[in-house]
Amino acid sequence: MSGHQHDHDDHEHDRGLSYDLPVLARRRMIPVSYTHDVYKRQSSSSSAECATIPNETAGPYPGDGSNGVNVLKESGVVRSDLTRSFGDSAGGTAEGVPLTITLTVVDAASGCGTPKEGAAVYLWHCDREGNYSLYSEGVTEENYLRGVQETDDKGQVTFKSIFPGCYTGRWPHIHFEVYGSLDDATAATAITNTSQLAFAQDVCEAVYATDGYSRSVSNLSQLSLETDNIFSDGYEQQLATVTGSVDKGYTATLTVPV
Repeated sequence: MSGHQHDHDDHEHDRGLSYDLPVLARRRMIPVSYTHDVYKRQSSSSSAECATIPNETAGPYPGDGSNGVNVLKESGVVRSDLTRSFGDSAGGTAEGVPLTITLTVVDAASGCGTPKEGAAVYLWHCDREGNYSLYSEGVTEENYLRGVQETDDKGQVTFKSIFPGCYTGRWPHIHFEVYGSLDDATAATAITNTSQLAFAQDVCEAVYATDGYSRSVSNLSQLSLETDNIFSDGYEQQLATVTGSVDKGYTATLTVPV
């Protein structure tokens, strides 16, 4: 696809309240600190204070069968490397700054102290030009930047991907759904939680200064976490801790209480 041709209808899910699911109340926002190449959330909360991850809209491009195509039932969707398309799709590769994403799913009822082993996470996001595979013009035959993993004994899943671009009207983010089991995920049934991961401004600016992300620079300059219509009511639980660099790639980690 040449240019960012779908800054209008293709991403209406992330621009209008009519597409948003009811959002759970969140704890008050806490500041973000930047030290060298490490981006962290500052928190004084104890392990006893554990709220379920806020539920958010999955948008019109989930690929889970709720809006057209269902990638979850395709052979090959259970994978850790999301950078390439799989199966009978076009076989393309998503280019961009490398990003490793690790989510730790924990039991909120236990005060976040108990990992949810054997759960599953379906994760997806746009490419560096803001396009969603399976849906956006030019990449409808691709299914990259989508995949499922089963949580290990630490409640963790890890995906190899690329840093998503910033498109008109939305702060940079990653979508994910949590399922009770891998069988539930690959059957596209019984979602327990749907949410989004956010990135700190500093790391976004560093990534978008690199080749291939030029459209994201102007889009990001018009946005903020405080005004984004998903994260504006509080983003503490969804703001990832990010380490790394443009040259070596980044790692984003987030605890997901369910």
